[in-house]
Amino acid sequence: MQLFHTTSESETEAVAASLAAKLQPGDVIAFRGGLGAGKTAFARGLATGLGYTGDVSSPTFALVHEYRGGRLPLYHFDMYRVEDWQGLYSTGFFDYLESGGVLAVEWSENIENALPENAIAVTIQRVSETERTITVEGGRFEA
Repeated sequence: MQLFHTTSESETEAVAASLAAKLQPGDVIAFRGGLGAGKTAFARGLATGLGYTGDVSSPTFALVHEYRGGRLPLYHFDMYRVEDWQGLYSTGFFDYLESGGVLAVEWSENIENALPENAIAVTIQRVSETERTITVEGGRFEA
């Protein structure tokens, strides 16, 4: 487990960017954290760390955003409204698992039973308006 404390959105992005260097094809990042915790900021940092240079936004209404052009493609999911297996299949989640990119999944607790065993859990806790505690667990992030 790795534990981080950030005091700004840019610091949260920087933590994610540094972790992105260790990501490999097929990795799944399972985000946990309430509304406004910083999940999208973390995903923005992952995209930057993978070499993507465009805008990164929450996929709330699109369900998935694709970010290509970096070392690995990043597929950013929002599972907030996914309530059952049929809803999950409609997102294309299982096809993306086989794509060789990295999946970043907001509201991963809604699809807990569908996540791979080796998913990397990123829990973001809001301490204050600007402070966050970030816990990264799983795979090569255990050390």
